[in-house]
Amino acid sequence: MTENKEITLEALGAAAMQILMQDPLYTVTEADIRGNKYRVFANTPQTLPAMFAAAVEAHGDKEFLVYQDKRLSYRQLWSQCCRFANGLREELGIKRGDVVALAMRNYPEWCVAYMAVISLGATVAPLNAWWKGDELKYGLNDCKARFVICDDRRFSYIEPFKDELDLTVIAVRDGAANADYRLEDIIERTADDTMPSVSIDPDDDYCIIYTSGSTGSPKGVVLTHRGCLSAVYSWSFIVELMTKAKGVDALWGDNPGVLLAVPLFHVTGSHSIFLLSLVRGRRIVMTYRWDAKEAADIIRNESLTNFVGVPTQSFELLDHVGDDGLPSLIDVGSGGAKRPAEHVRKIAASFSGARASAGYGLSETNAIGCVISEQLYADRPDSTGRAAPPLTDIKIVKDGVDMAHGEVGEIWIRSPGNFRCYLNRPEETAAALTPDGWFRTGDLGYLDEQEFVFIVDRMKELIIRGGENVSCLEVENRVYEHNDIAEAAVFSVPDEKLGERVGLVVYPKDGCTIEPQALRDFMGEKLAGFKNPERIWISPQSLPRLGTAKFDKLMIRKIALTQPPHLSI
Repeated sequence: MTENKEITLEALGAAAMQILMQDPLYTVTEADIRGNKYRVFANTPQTLPAMFAAAVEAHGDKEFLVYQDKRLSYRQLWSQCCRFANGLREELGIKRGDVVALAMRNYPEWCVAYMAVISLGATVAPLNAWWKGDELKYGLNDCKARFVICDDRRFSYIEPFKDELDLTVIAVRDGAANADYRLEDIIERTADDTMPSVSIDPDDDYCIIYTSGSTGSPKGVVLTHRGCLSAVYSWSFIVELMTKAKGVDALWGDNPGVLLAVPLFHVTGSHSIFLLSLVRGRRIVMTYRWDAKEAADIIRNESLTNFVGVPTQSFELLDHVGDDGLPSLIDVGSGGAKRPAEHVRKIAASFSGARASAGYGLSETNAIGCVISEQLYADRPDSTGRAAPPLTDIKIVKDGVDMAHGEVGEIWIRSPGNFRCYLNRPEETAAALTPDGWFRTGDLGYLDEQEFVFIVDRMKELIIRGGENVSCLEVENRVYEHNDIAEAAVFSVPDEKLGERVGLVVYPKDGCTIEPQALRDFMGEKLAGFKNPERIWISPQSLPRLGTAKFDKLMIRKIALTQPPHLSI
């Protein structure tokens, strides 16, 4: 097959039916999950350790993970993972049901630790590597992790409360001299590189991902093995679907490779890049930090076929294509935030051999929801796609009523990929998940006549800055710790590069004067950098309120955006 045809909905439908009828891996059946019936895959691996082992069996000595001068094959990574897992069990007694936190930037050791913890039947809690002391303490307290695998920067934040929380720290790389163990030492001491024998149920918890919500403190999203695998194998199904519909031998070419330039502690990085690559035999090249020029050089030098990042990153990459372009690129994907329509058009014009694609999903759905690519995306760049086949359903609901095509309401998602609960938050879980299994996303949108989803707004008080969720309430809570602040309002500021930035209007107490940079420095002492306001206005009068006495955020934002800020970063 070498036709490389344009994708149509009719071609996709025919290809889907053919795969579902002929490929036993993607056979769909029905299963009961927490009291509701769902479509599920019958023959894919049923737990993540089984998926890891299947990937190694399929791809063996093929190169998988590249970081600076380090190159690991599937088998080498799996050997390290199994040795570390067996060492964690033998030396620390970590077992099924325990919670183990990861607090580090993107390193190969993140992948080793993630797989090892999961292979023990334990629950992994990847903490945001941009968090600082109070934020890390909150997350560790909330998930009740007593074991933390971290790098030296995160250890410097954790060490002051290590004893208070009775933490056992396993350090990676250099530094962290006061840690209890070192990952490298545990691997070195452990000779057994066979997969641990552990009984795991498909609906066991495997991960706690933290996401900012409108309630202030980050919420722990509890994910299961089946939920994660439903997402990963749905994407794998879509790769098969696109390959067949286009009439090509391999959608990503003979030597697929992807740049990992987003954090692994988010589901875009962990699921749609790391785990999907593991299943599909796609090489991953990790970067130390995001730099668009460096990213372009890596794509060119490593002949990478895929790029997946937040919209900001793919937009910045356009400035570094160069005269020779990036000829190996086949797909420029986006996740974590809605991509502006203009970005889609510019990508099409700048990358002659690559097409734009996008996905819509949330931590609560294991990142699965909608997908769109090829000409279908070029024809409707404002859309975030159609429900990901073959397990996901999407509908639009307003006041409990399903909306017709073209009518705006809240986007609801239902699939076996939906999360089990918010950790320690039964009321918020009940508010987000309906009794029959639909997840209320908090995003407003509509479906067109062909079932494409268009997002138009958000119900939640959230800012999405370059793919990172920022809770307005959390930032406001920090503002009010300043003794000179009487009133404060946090809101989104439109930004072409990041999508949105964090805006703040403050009204000082009588007799007090606020210096904007000093206020930002104060807030940055406890807030991760992406949460710290980048546009600050000092109001000369009390902030406008609604009849309920709440601040009129819409009016505050409208007025502020007509005035130059007193601080702009």
